[in-house]
Amino acid sequence: MTSRPEHLPERLALISDVQAAEYISTGLLAGREGIPSIALNKVVEPLPDDDARWQLHRVRDLLDDALSKFRDERPTAADAWLAPRLHATLRLTRREAAEKRFWTYMALGVAPDYVVWRHLSEPRADGSRGGVARDRFVGAHYKQTFARLWWAAELFRDGPDYRPAVVACGNQDMLNSALRLDIVDHRPTALALVGLMEKGSVRTGREVNALTRAVNAAAATLMYDVIAPDTEPDGEPLRDWIAGAASALPVPRNTLPEGPEEERVPADAVHGLIAHFEELFGDAAVRGRTSEERD
Repeated sequence: MTSRPEHLPERLALISDVQAAEYISTGLLAGREGIPSIALNKVVEPLPDDDARWQLHRVRDLLDDALSKFRDERPTAADAWLAPRLHATLRLTRREAAEKRFWTYMALGVAPDYVVWRHLSEPRADGSRGGVARDRFVGAHYKQTFARLWWAAELFRDGPDYRPAVVACGNQDMLNSALRLDIVDHRPTALALVGLMEKGSVRTGREVNALTRAVNAAAATLMYDVIAPDTEPDGEPLRDWIAGAASALPVPRNTLPEGPEEERVPADAVHGLIAHFEELFGDAAVRGRTSEERD
């Protein structure tokens, strides 16, 4: 199995897809090889030395703890635990998180062993395995191993409260489908989707997929930000949170961390959308659901 990199520098860095391609071998994707970490770190672009957020050991220690905690469980179980803690450890702005080269370095330079452990397919009947998909190292934000978790925590948190993100990341279909949709940029919409899961209105993967399709389709004619307005954004809490990174303790492992002290999503906006989305879901086509179940 792919092992922890032998050489871990002090700070995080950036690496382009072109540079990364040399290190994404068939053996790596099959979990048989590691990364020549010294060679890789010779071609990366360093991040500024004066920002405490780029200390590599903080995020690597977190990933080591995740590997230890979930080693004997299904790897998917780690997502809900790791997403809020990764978000609170890195303390990125959205602009910084949109830098694809950052996540590529996280996957190749910091934790290729985690990527392989999390995404290597289950053994087949003959004992063989399919390889890790290449986009788990260099893919879009909704596919790449660490970007998808950061963005899920960012889009589904309620101000400083990561509990809705934990619920969303606990369902692989919600995590895989909702992150592709622009509608989850609207905080009341994101929390209403989670609210339906918490109510038990949607449970199975098929139901989650049907819900997100219906809500996204309705967005073509309904402006959710008009019928369920959010608070005006205020960048000051995020700036303060980022500024506090140098003195911050490692994120707690047994309790949820707290995000930036941004204003929470208006509860009436979320409740109104939950009721509306329940109606949309009632009319949605769910594969395997009978007309009696729908009624």
